[in-house]
Amino acid sequence: MVHTVSGIVLHRLWRMNTACDTPNEARAVIGAMVAHAKDVDAQFFERFGTEPIEEVPEWTDRADAHSNGTGAASHQNGLAGEAFAREFDANLQGKTSRLLDYSANASRVIAQAYRAVVGLTEAQCHDAEAIDRLLNPARNLYRLETLNVGVHAPMMRALQHVNYTFAKKISHTADSQDQRHRMVPGSRPLLTLSDTRAPDFITPALLRQNPRALEVYERAMHDAWEAKNQLLDRGVPLETALYLLPNAKSIRVVETGSLLHLLHKWTMRTCFNAQEEIYQASMDELHQLREVHPELARYIGPPCYVRAGVTTPICTEGAHFCGIKVWLDFPNITRPI
Repeated sequence: MVHTVSGIVLHRLWRMNTACDTPNEARAVIGAMVAHAKDVDAQFFERFGTEPIEEVPEWTDRADAHSNGTGAASHQNGLAGEAFAREFDANLQGKTSRLLDYSANASRVIAQAYRAVVGLTEAQCHDAEAIDRLLNPARNLYRLETLNVGVHAPMMRALQHVNYTFAKKISHTADSQDQRHRMVPGSRPLLTLSDTRAPDFITPALLRQNPRALEVYERAMHDAWEAKNQLLDRGVPLETALYLLPNAKSIRVVETGSLLHLLHKWTMRTCFNAQEEIYQASMDELHQLREVHPELARYIGPPCYVRAGVTTPICTEGAHFCGIKVWLDFPNITRPI
């Protein structure tokens, strides 16, 4: 690839070169970039004196996990990772995604922010009216835009002032796709601090319906963890051994987003064409939103649900239409595999 960065970004990369779980591959690339920059301008780094950070807080209390990746240290870290995984999963209470915290006065804050944008008094536009103007697609045409231009609209920014925080457990595959919603940031695990000796993976629903396929899948998962553990027991650094783990590995995340950006995510990810795990997480999140703020959840759902009765085409997926009239009974309709 061709990688272009500004000077200040290169300084930051160099400073964070040894921070967190920066892979050795990345360190090698950054080191080469710095070396080439010094060839062109010998003082580019020397004049600032910002060498890579030698000790970072993430590792302070986990010295055993950072002791050069030896087998013994990695084994202890695996036990700690399993305890964390058990506690995190128990707190999910059977959900893919569980609401941890939210803006309690969301409706009031949103309404006040909307009135501030359009210059209205509460007597002229009460809270329920303001929320309806913002979220009802029949009244707010930004809700119908396929390009999500609403995030740039002044009135829609009223949704930016309330937030929701969720804990979720999804596969590495789903997490990589979930990160495309970059305006809904998450606290993701340092894999070298949350490794488990026991297999820890997500099983797709389709495989659970086929006993033979499930047997092959689970065997592959156990083989991958066994191979990883053997490398650790032989003294291979944990960072290297983790390359053996599959994309099905469980990732436990805490995410927070404003309603503005969660609105887009929930619209896209409650469609039947969405990735299975993110779909389930989004449905869990919407269900919990209906419990705490039903007035906000009323007009939230997949594109077909938002567009039904307002505009055509109802489905925005074209040839990829799932063939099911989801908008007639959302959120009660069951998604087929």
